[in-house]
Amino acid sequence: MKPDDLKNAPKLFAESINIAFTPEFFVMGISSGNQGTIYSLTPQHAKRLQQYLTHQIREYEKENTEITAEWKPTIISPVQRANPPMEGS
Repeated sequence: MKPDDLKNAPKLFAESINIAFTPEFFVMGISSGNQGTIYSLTPQHAKRLQQYLTHQIREYEKENTEITAEWKPTIISPVQRANPPMEGS
């Protein structure tokens, strides 16, 4: 995607992101209001996404302030209902 294409693309606020995986791929569901999109990534692409987000968050925090957020892994996402996380895992 070219930079101008990205500037002109419609923007949605991601209200919820859910991720599940199999040995072959990661599935990431992103919802905004009553709209949702599902993305499938290879494990390698998922790892690169993690690295890219880590880098971008580090850069953001250098320019602004530390982001405080609490991750609650026991929240059951719609894509994980077949194998929900257990308390303490």
